[in-house]
Amino acid sequence: MRFLFFVAYHLFDDLSQSQQVHCARKFYENLVPGFTIYDLECPDNSFFKFTDDGQYFVSFSRNRQDLIVYRPTWLSYSCKEEDCDNTHELPPQAKKFESFFTQLYVRSLASCNELICKDFFIYMESNQFGIFATSTAQIQDARASDGAILGVPSFEKITIHLLRLQDGVILDEKVFHNDCVNFTHNMGAFLYDDLLAVVSLRYQTIHIVQIRDSGNLVDVRAIGAYCREDDELFINSSSQARCFCFYLSGNRGDLADNGINHDQPNSNNSFLSGIKQRLLSFIFREIWSEETDQTRRVQCLKKKFYFHFQDYVDLVILKVQFLDRHHLLIKFGSVDVGGSRNTDQLPAFFAVYNMETTEIVAFYQNAADELYLLFERFCGHFHATSTNSMYMNFISSHSNNIHALEQLMCMKSKANSASQFVKKMLSSLPLNCQSMSPSPYFDQSLFRFDEKLISATDRPRQLTDHPIRFISRRQPNIHKFKIKTGSPEFGSADGRSKKYSHFLFHPFLPLALSFIQPSLFLPPSAVNIHFRR
Repeated sequence: MRFLFFVAYHLFDDLSQSQQVHCARKFYENLVPGFTIYDLECPDNSFFKFTDDGQYFVSFSRNRQDLIVYRPTWLSYSCKEEDCDNTHELPPQAKKFESFFTQLYVRSLASCNELICKDFFIYMESNQFGIFATSTAQIQDARASDGAILGVPSFEKITIHLLRLQDGVILDEKVFHNDCVNFTHNMGAFLYDDLLAVVSLRYQTIHIVQIRDSGNLVDVRAIGAYCREDDELFINSSSQARCFCFYLSGNRGDLADNGINHDQPNSNNSFLSGIKQRLLSFIFREIWSEETDQTRRVQCLKKKFYFHFQDYVDLVILKVQFLDRHHLLIKFGSVDVGGSRNTDQLPAFFAVYNMETTEIVAFYQNAADELYLLFERFCGHFHATSTNSMYMNFISSHSNNIHALEQLMCMKSKANSASQFVKKMLSSLPLNCQSMSPSPYFDQSLFRFDEKLISATDRPRQLTDHPIRFISRRQPNIHKFKIKTGSPEFGSADGRSKKYSHFLFHPFLPLALSFIQPSLFLPPSAVNIHFRR
């Protein structure tokens, strides 16, 4: 059975991209996960996600020390009776996790004082590499050190691990000391082809790392204090030359008074970081070019640039994503934004940075209509993590799906304030890497469903007694299938206590797992599996 779906998924490799999607969509309209086994017997693991090619199912041990990887298979059983249709009861073995998944290996990732970052995993499909992270406990009141910004917690050690998922071999590691990277929902890292961007919040540096086919993590560049590879060498050379001039002039005592050390340049200087200087110069030039009259130009600079100069200086890098191999979309904001849940009302800015020329090429406020229109029309480009990613064809957005666009226009028309609506939509930028399920059952050209209850973005949602219905787009009155998370034997959910559910869909098999949680911070109390019988 599993082989059938795998063949369908890869059957049209020789056709054009549009033909591939069209044929695959037709195939899935009548192959749906409409049968449910409630309260599945499964290991006490923290299940995270399927890889985008469907080959692996990633989970972590409850103590966050071990990585456990499974291979999705398919329920296989025989029926000796004459009537073996869907009404026939499945054997007891079918209610076990092992009937659907085969454990490949258990790999210890975290050391004795580290824990696995259970909300972080990035998959490199071309090489079947997995990127994981571990860290020590958070130090809330960390001492201020050279180059670190205040208000950001610190972790004594953060390790990024590169694994070969086929056999679990650890290929390489990259370690950050006394730093902070926000790995929640893959926020702090973004993969594009073989390039990985990691944001150091504490030291305000974007580390660009290349993942070689050999399994090595190679540092390409670090964008932050310096933008070019030789910037640090140039500044150090200038500092040493200045020290030498002081020395020759006989002002040896002034070296200490001026904070100059001929062995090492002063790290606590008043220079802004390279990326911040690029940003300020771009803003200045944009405002300068708005007016041609010299008097008006000066007034405009006073009002728009100098008055807000300190606000621009205080901006910090919060998130980043690749737009292509050369351009980054960087979100700037305040330190408070990084730990805030509701970021819609807080000031934030977006910059497009060219890594090759080290220039800022565009700058937008978080209420900019121009950026919103780009996001509305080219949303799929923001989601892209590769130049030729097959699974991206199944992710619906308002730039490639008329039904998603209609839904967006409806939300826009109901908004009380156009500016607040734009802020809300742009608050998701830069997008989290690999944050959406490519399952065709979330394809809005095929099915209509309530996005308040379920969506391609995996997030816990409040449990409801009502089944989640997937309705055919071509036949609006036909319910193709429905998913009910609560077992009929247990009756309705207790209205006095909130419960939560979240779903993990396989990228191409008609297979999904639902997890029922008594609280957002407690492990699931029940696991259900939904599949095509």
